[in-house]
Order: sequence, then C-alpha cells, then structure tokens
Amino acid sequence: MTIKLGCIADDYTGASDLANTLTRAGLRTVQTIGVPADNLALPEVDAVVVSLKSRSIEAQLAVARSREAERWLRGRGADHVLFKICSTFDSTDAGNIGPVMDALRADCGETIVLVTPAFPETGRTVYQGHLFVGHVPLNESPLKDHPLNPMHDANLVRVLSRQSRTKIGLVDLPTVVRGPEAVRDRLNELAGQGVGAAIIDAVFDADLTTVGTVALTHRASVGASGIGLGLARALVESGGAKTGTADAAAGAPVGGPAACLAGSCSQATLGQIAHAEKIMPVLRLDPEQLVAGKDEVHRALAWAGECLGDGPVLIASSAAPDQVTAVQARHGRDAAGHAIEQAMADIAEGLVQTGVRRLVVAGGETSGAVVDRLKIPAFLVGPEIAPGVPVLRTVGTTSDMLLALKSGNFGGPHFFLDALGLMR
Repeated sequence: MTIKLGCIADDYTGASDLANTLTRAGLRTVQTIGVPADNLALPEVDAVVVSLKSRSIEAQLAVARSREAERWLRGRGADHVLFKICSTFDSTDAGNIGPVMDALRADCGETIVLVTPAFPETGRTVYQGHLFVGHVPLNESPLKDHPLNPMHDANLVRVLSRQSRTKIGLVDLPTVVRGPEAVRDRLNELAGQGVGAAIIDAVFDADLTTVGTVALTHRASVGASGIGLGLARALVESGGAKTGTADAAAGAPVGGPAACLAGSCSQATLGQIAHAEKIMPVLRLDPEQLVAGKDEVHRALAWAGECLGDGPVLIASSAAPDQVTAVQARHGRDAAGHAIEQAMADIAEGLVQTGVRRLVVAGGETSGAVVDRLKIPAFLVGPEIAPGVPVLRTVGTTSDMLLALKSGNFGGPHFFLDALGLMR
C-alpha cells in the first residue's frame, strides 16, 4: 500500500471529521486508532488518518506520539503529512500545536509550513490572522469557556508564537485571492525573514483550493479539515489519487442493539440530548457520582439492560458549565475529566458485551476513551451523517461494528436520530 496523503489528528473525533472530508472529496480513506501495528491489514487507500489523543496531554508526549505516526506514514509513501488540529485551535500557551508543528517541520526538513484552522463550510474563517467562529472572534465565542482549553485570543499569529520556537508570519487574504503563485511568493519572502510557519487566511471555500494547491508542494502542513479538503482537491486535480466512494464502508447491516453515549458539555450536545429525550429513553448521569466510584456505571448498565430490547438508548454524563466547574473545583480538572471519561468507557465496554453493535459517541475526549477501551484498530469511512461526522465501520475486529464519533459542537438538533438512521 502506498499512501498519497498522510494525516495525524490530535483527537479521535477530529480524525473522523477529516476522514469524512477526504472521503467526500473523493479520496479512499482509512482512519486508524493510534499508530497501526505492522501486521494490520488495511485496504488499498489514498489517505490514512492516524488518530491520536494528543491535544490535551503533556507536550513532550504529544510530540513523541506524533513523530511515531509521521514515521509510519512516511514509511508507506506519504510525501505530505497534515497535522490535523481543531478548527477552534484548541490549545494553551504550552501547546500542543506549536511543539508538534516544530517537531514535524524539523523531521521532514521543511523550511516553512502553512497553518490554518479555517473551514468556511462549518463557520470557521480566518481573516488577517484572526479566527472567527461564525460571526464572532474566537475569544467571544463559547470556546472562551472550554473546560480544557479556554480560548481567549483570536489572533493566531500571537497564539502560535507563544507555543512555537520558530517565527510565525501571515499570508493575508488579498494574497490568497491572487492565487497560488502569489502565495508561494509570499512564503518565499517570509522564509527569507526566518519565518518557519505562516498563518494563512481563508474566508471562502475557493480559498481552500488555493491553500491546498500550495501546501501539497510542501512536506507538511497544519490545520483543520478545511486544509485537508484543499489538499484532497489538489491531489485529485493532479491525478495523484483515484476518486473513491463511501459505499465500501456501508457494507452489510450489522444489526443488533444500538446505543448513544454523550460526554460533551457543549451547547450543541446539550441541545441534542434534550431533543433525544423526546424520542428515546435517556439516562442523565451524575458527574459527581461518576468521579466517586463505579456505582453510577453499574446503574447505567442495569438501566440499559432493561431498555435496549425496546430500541436505542442514550446515556449522558454531559452537564451544564456551572456543574462541570463545581466538579472540577472539588476534584481537580484533570482528575475529574479522566474519571468521567473512564466511566463512560466502562459503560461502552459493558454495552458491547451485552450485544450492542451500533454506537454513537458525542464528545472528543469521550470518543477517545471509548475507542481505546474497545481496542478498535481502524475504521473504514462511510456516509456522512452531518458535516464532519461519518459512519465508521470497524477494521481488524472479530465482529463488525458501526460507530459515529462526534465532536461536541457538531451536528444539528436531531443528530442522534440522524446517526441511528444511517447505522443499520
């Protein structure tokens, strides 16, 4: 297998988002969970997205895991490697975007890399180096209250400069709209000034095509799924990849019971849970009890056992921001988050042991904990449920499962019902 495009994602739902985008653009795509074992049999594909849980861990560990993933991808023919980050640039002044970018850039010998979280289709745009979420700057959006990575600065040149050892420059929108050659000229100018990475503006969908065309001629890039879309378009346009289809991941129905798990505390997920209560049994867990011990896990599995015979169920640890803040204050942010993630993984494992073969998970950290616990090595990427969220069919497991891994902010009000409708 020779990979045309290699990708390293810093969380599992972000990886699914990117894999979905690449598939829609025509690339045959597999998402792996962690760096694959050498004996894992993967189908012939154009792109591989290696999913890591490196967004919120210690920076040196994130760098080490990302370097291991890059070596695996380069060893299988990937000329270009995209470090996929969140479209809201989730990070702190300690990283992990800057440290990983610096390491990957050094390893591949690239002079300057393009960086952008822009994805206009999902309301993420970058103008004059400032990230907008919808119509408001990042620091005025709900991301300012993110429980792990609160974002208080929309100026990405400043944000990345605080994390990276290299100088950070800007390729502004007037340059982008003049096309690829103008962007290349600007990058050469910045490189001559000792700049090692450049935030590039993108406001319209067409801007992504320009960004991808230029990025593909470099060895590495950093960004969200928007730059992935640009790279995929450039690959298809150049004849470097055959256009594929998501039908391969649809396959035969897996049947069996279906369940949904929600761990995200985003406004979008909280609204989706409220809607789900109108159409399926929903159990809201007590975050304090989840941190305290296993009783809440046992209660959830007993409740699910009584309900699954009648149809899908939803189990939620999601809570309002003030409740989350209170739990974090009592137990510590990291300890509380880890305990709740592991409790949700316990529940997922118990559900699968009872026969659940279709599983919808909302929340990046929750999705990571669940997939790790279930020891799923890889997924084929199937039809799109909502922008950024595909149906995933397991690869390398003893029996087929269908999963959907949703970033907290993704999907419309009916997301859980929409997902179950495509997961047969």
